[in-house]
Amino acid sequence: MKLSVIIPALNEAEMLGDTLESLMAHPPAEVIVVDGGSRDSTVDVARRYTSRVFVSRPGRGLQQGTGARHSQGSVLIFLHADTQLPPGYQHLIHQALAEPDVLFGAFYLAIHPPSKALDIVAFMANLRSRCLRVPYGDQAIFVRREAYFQAGGFRDWPIMEDVDLVRRLNRRGRFKLARGHVKTSARRWQKENLICTTIRNWSLIIRYGLGVSPEALLRHYPDTR
Repeated sequence: MKLSVIIPALNEAEMLGDTLESLMAHPPAEVIVVDGGSRDSTVDVARRYTSRVFVSRPGRGLQQGTGARHSQGSVLIFLHADTQLPPGYQHLIHQALAEPDVLFGAFYLAIHPPSKALDIVAFMANLRSRCLRVPYGDQAIFVRREAYFQAGGFRDWPIMEDVDLVRRLNRRGRFKLARGHVKTSARRWQKENLICTTIRNWSLIIRYGLGVSPEALLRHYPDTR
């Protein structure tokens, strides 16, 4: 399998370097960064590690879709700019997709730096992924290229783009959690009250399920970068 790692970024100069540096230990076939019009040095940081840097309008769905269209890999990995893949991620993805009817997967979540409260948050996220087959974008969703495009890919949404894609993929085939843990930044929980953040996130999911538009939901999802 040829792996393409696609990273959407917006004002992520502080975090992106560490994410890309961790990839270079075992580089995939292709690393693509799609910048959403950063006002800092995000693009310069990205170009130190890959020549595959593109610029689009902001919006995680649009940026990830742009990266997918420019990719060449047979498996697409959508990685947030503040999240690092586990050691041996390539082998873990190959294992997860060994059965042909498994179309997509994700990793278990670990939040860094950890705390007892954040460990509970990660545990609940991993439980949700196992039981409901609904991973979020910070778990580094990976998907067979053909399945991604047959499902319609990411929609041009600023939020809930990951849940939307996962729902469509689940209708087409099986999902499997890879055995490793991604390490995602605790910055959102550090900058906001943990309990309030958790309640707000569940509220967003419920309202999305009730039909509230992503644009309306975005107004209640602050940018912590």
